Amino acid sequence: MGRNTRKRRTPLATKVVAGAAALAVGGGGLVWANFYASAHEENPAHNRTRSAAAQVATIDCPDVGQQISDVPDRARGEVDGELATMDSQITEAYKRLATTRRAQAGDSRYVQNAILGPLKDRRKAIIDRIQLEINRAGGQADDNLDELAQCQGQPAEQPQDGDGQDNGDGQNDGDGQGDGQNGDGQNDGDGQNGDGQGQDDGQNQDDNGNGVAGPVADDFIDINDVEPNSRNSQNGLAANGDGGSTGTFTTDCGVNENDLFNSDNLIAAPGVDNGAHHVHDYVGNQDNDAFSSDEDLANADTSCQNQGDKSTYYWPVLRLQDGTEEFDANDLGGGADGNIGRILKPAQAELKFVGNQQSDVVAMPKFLRIITGDAKSFTNGDANANSSWSCTGFEDRQVTDKYPLCPEGSQVVRTSNFQSCWDGQNIDSANHRDHMAFVQQDGSCANGFQAIPQLQVRLVYDIPTPTIENGQVQNPYAVDSFPEQLHKPITDHNDFINVMDEDLMNEVVDCINSGEDCQ
Repeated sequence: MGRNTRKRRTPLATKVVAGAAALAVGGGGLVWANFYASAHEENPAHNRTRSAAAQVATIDCPDVGQQISDVPDRARGEVDGELATMDSQITEAYKRLATTRRAQAGDSRYVQNAILGPLKDRRKAIIDRIQLEINRAGGQADDNLDELAQCQGQPAEQPQDGDGQDNGDGQNDGDGQGDGQNGDGQNDGDGQNGDGQGQDDGQNQDDNGNGVAGPVADDFIDINDVEPNSRNSQNGLAANGDGGSTGTFTTDCGVNENDLFNSDNLIAAPGVDNGAHHVHDYVGNQDNDAFSSDEDLANADTSCQNQGDKSTYYWPVLRLQDGTEEFDANDLGGGADGNIGRILKPAQAELKFVGNQQSDVVAMPKFLRIITGDAKSFTNGDANANSSWSCTGFEDRQVTDKYPLCPEGSQVVRTSNFQSCWDGQNIDSANHRDHMAFVQQDGSCANGFQAIPQLQVRLVYDIPTPTIENGQVQNPYAVDSFPEQLHKPITDHNDFINVMDEDLMNEVVDCINSGEDCQ
């Protein structure tokens, strides 16, 4: 799994979830029973052909990390650790939401009193610690962070207008309850139903038969039904064009032939085991885990053909939910976080750096960190989303919030065009975003930012096309995600740390600025 043996910091809530998850693991993974909301029809059970996404509920919590912009360097490690604990708290609360349907059906205030209220208190305690750590390190913490402690219950529909919120009362339909259907197969509110499982009798019609909440039929679309050139997100525009710096540099780092997987996130949760709550593929640098220092990265081996490129390129794995019990079926990040099925490696992983439409590019600083996309886009809204799905032969048709159903002979494609405007000073920022920006519509960088080579990652997969019958998707594929994000395609994201040596980075810049195509 590519892990080292150094002592790792594990959030307290992760340990709680691990213990609870052990009660619910069986048949190849954690069984995440679905929670039904009656927000959109009085009897959701009467029409199984409509989207299950309108029936499954999840927990929507304000993303505290994205609201913090001023964290002194010496406090960032502690703040990142606290934020990782908050993620684990949401996982714990989501699991309780998903396994207490009988209690919810019998008590209209159960969700608020037993789940959302206690979660708010726990989040408030962490926010208080974050404020203390920032102030103690010489910063000035935002006194209004407490307003982010309250979470909401949310019907599982794609967020609209970037708000990711429900009706704001903390519940899905006024009382936060489902309609009580299938209630006879539910537990009694303590996370178990007497047989050691935190779910019903396994016959849920909206979990694809494998107990996982998502993806659902409405998360897929026939690629032929996607309009060409219809993707309208400003995020992820290709930075290069006919003017400016027109060259390219391609680096070949393989497709993770070394089976380097883990559920850490070195950028967002350094020093925290299972900080991502989902598994990543890694190519390039071979020392990627939560405890890898910049020195470790610089001294590591690389899977890139050009040994001067020790950069780390990583993304959440895709899985085929076909009943396969993977190596991590019982592990945190895998089955214990609701990520089950066969891990699919890309058939191709194309890593290319391109220029800027308006200007030359400057060298990236070593150890520059970039996250593109948002692993929490389903609840956060699409402000930072940068998912782009397509099929070979149809790549003029890109979709952000659906998985494509590709015709025979065509392969699934995931594309990520990274931010390529840099503030000229910082290799990271408190929320891991402010030091970088996407190009503007005309391809230029705003606010005095400098153009750097834009990383474009194109991943191609051989995946059997799922079938949809009677509103149910059979053998779906899905991106690994935080449990409460329900494997939505819009949560796809990609991560990069630049660890090219100086000579290679200068070669990349020279190739791009001179209009050459190099590798």
